[in-house]
Amino acid sequence: MAEIQNEKSFQKQDAVFLNSKKLLAKKSSKGIRYWKNVGLGFKTPREAISGTYVDKKCPFTGNVSIRGRILKGLVISTKMHRTIIIRRDYLHYIKKYNRFEKRHRNIPVHCSPCFRVKEGDIVTVGQCRPLSKTVRFNVLKVTPHEIIGSVKKQFILF
Repeated sequence: MAEIQNEKSFQKQDAVFLNSKKLLAKKSSKGIRYWKNVGLGFKTPREAISGTYVDKKCPFTGNVSIRGRILKGLVISTKMHRTIIIRRDYLHYIKKYNRFEKRHRNIPVHCSPCFRVKEGDIVTVGQCRPLSKTVRFNVLKVTPHEIIGSVKKQFILF
């Protein structure tokens, strides 16, 4: 338990009572750890089951349910703490010219510590309750992807 105590406040999972005589949560070799299956065909990562991190906004080990939209996007920034920016590209039809124009949206997404994400990866995200002022999505799956050149200006349709 000592290695996860790197924040100012005491880090513990809300669903686990540390002084319990009986065990309600799932017990592993490292101690008691709460984790769940989010459903919708997404597997719980091995790091979420056997890891030691504490993240109350993680869909696998925290108090967040996935409901609503499931989206895919390209990771363009990983500079924030546990938050990444994904880019979603789409085509918008212009009736006057009978053609399409390229458009994009940047979406801030909460990324649990159980995922190792780099710029250029393709992530599948699920909608959840608002986690902060701008974050409304959570990473569910990461697909490693190699992009040659700058990630920021790539146009990729999914």
